[in-house]
Amino acid sequence: MPSKPAPIKKSPAKKAAEKAPEPAPEPEPAPVEAPPAEAPPAEAAAPAEEAPAAAAPAAEGEGAPVAPAVDTPAAEGTDAPPADVPAADVPAADAAATDAAATDATDAPAAEDSAAAPAADTADAPADAAPAEPAVVEEPPKAPTPPPPAVPTSAPLDVSVEDVNDSSLTIKWKTPEIIGDSGLDGFTIEYCKDGTKDWVVAQEELTPVNRYCIKNLTAGDLLHVRVVAVNPGGRSEPATLAAPVPIREVVDRPKIKIPRNLRARVVRQVGEQINLVIPFLGKPKPVVSWLKDGQPLDTKRVNIRNSDKDSIMFIRTSEREDSGVYEMSVKVDSFEDKALLTLQVVERPGPPTSVKLVDAWGFNAALEWTPPKDNGNTEITGYTVQKADRKTGEWFTVLEHYHRLTATVSDLIMGNSYSFRVFAENKVGTSESCVVTKAVATIQKTGINYKPPEYPEHNFSEAPKFTTSLCDRAATVGYTTKLLCSVRGSPKPKIEWLKNQMVIGDDPKFRKLSNQGICSLEIRKPCSFDGGIYTCRAKNAQGEAAVSCKLEVKQIIISEEKGK
Repeated sequence: MPSKPAPIKKSPAKKAAEKAPEPAPEPEPAPVEAPPAEAPPAEAAAPAEEAPAAAAPAAEGEGAPVAPAVDTPAAEGTDAPPADVPAADVPAADAAATDAAATDATDAPAAEDSAAAPAADTADAPADAAPAEPAVVEEPPKAPTPPPPAVPTSAPLDVSVEDVNDSSLTIKWKTPEIIGDSGLDGFTIEYCKDGTKDWVVAQEELTPVNRYCIKNLTAGDLLHVRVVAVNPGGRSEPATLAAPVPIREVVDRPKIKIPRNLRARVVRQVGEQINLVIPFLGKPKPVVSWLKDGQPLDTKRVNIRNSDKDSIMFIRTSEREDSGVYEMSVKVDSFEDKALLTLQVVERPGPPTSVKLVDAWGFNAALEWTPPKDNGNTEITGYTVQKADRKTGEWFTVLEHYHRLTATVSDLIMGNSYSFRVFAENKVGTSESCVVTKAVATIQKTGINYKPPEYPEHNFSEAPKFTTSLCDRAATVGYTTKLLCSVRGSPKPKIEWLKNQMVIGDDPKFRKLSNQGICSLEIRKPCSFDGGIYTCRAKNAQGEAAVSCKLEVKQIIISEEKGK
């Protein structure tokens, strides 16, 4: 392999020829694909592009010398051939070398040697070959989209005084509602005396927190204070205190002490007198103001009496229009305390809007109604449903404290017609009026043939039977005695008493009694002749029964010895 020729520097005449306008390129054969090689340095790109321009005048026959080999990385001390230099830059004087380079595109070193050797031998020969295609230049990457311009934030919110004394003032505020993509660097605080427009920056650096204390102030000054939010977009709109702040010591800050019974909702009925006492603290004497639903009070309806320690809200006769949220404000200089008081004036509700008899079947009736338009300024707690028979016209309550809007009334009497009415209820009570159904629920009679059950008659007939027999007894002469026994039987048996088998008639000495089956025979002051066998006999249609006992009457014997 022959060695590579040394690079030849361009003469001034060649450089002038390169600046001449290029002729129209002639059609050329298919370019030879160069083998992949390392990208040449940036310094070699420009000379490589000048090669076709230098070869063009020689092809027109002007007699200009052929352009020498361009400075390549090889001339700078590198061995790799440039990949951007086409094979067509080789002079056409040696056609054999050119044909060999076109046919053997894959053999890059051989084509390079064959093209370099004729170039060294025929440096002054004219070039007959057409210029090669220019190198493809890559498009530069697109520049990134620039970021949106920075925008200031919105103004800070709710600037208020936190503390004040005779030499400093502490304020606080809330972060702006809109910050944006630029973020928030901090806040700057400015103040000026009342009557001037010379705003003074209170701090040297931005403060990131939402509170700042302005120090070294002069007592007695009246200052305006404002806060500005700062970010890369600039300053926001300033947020200024609502009123100027006097720089002085506050002895006692204002504080409202709402009683425990007034912290929740205060409920009163229509027509009641309202007298609410709200104590507060503050020194010097605070300025008290009242608002109702954010608007000033109607002094014709509400009277306010203020003292050094409390404020009294008085309403002589309350009405529903007095309901609302009352706001009490106590202010000492720039310090302020607020309290909310909710007042609700209620009354009985109105009647339901309508009631409808939906259906009536069997002994039941279905009702449906709608809530009242006027709830009495409080929620509806239930309904009362009543019924009335068209015959009597008397109303009876069937449902009370009922919460639904539909109901079924049961246990109605067959053959009667009923009307229904509904009352509304709330915390105050039941509505004064009601709504009555237009239709009437008639409970039809049904053809029921009642056949009482047949029970076999039970025969309770029973022959007399003594459950307690007579007992033998011993009596004393002159002392009344009684014989007892008990008997049962159905039908009720007839009782007979016998003495020694002889029926005792209506003798006044004997008294016969029979009550609930208990039979007794009383013998009044018996004598020794009344002793014997006594029999009680019971008779009825079923039979008879008898019991007997022996009665012995004893005589009292007094001994003669005791008599002496």
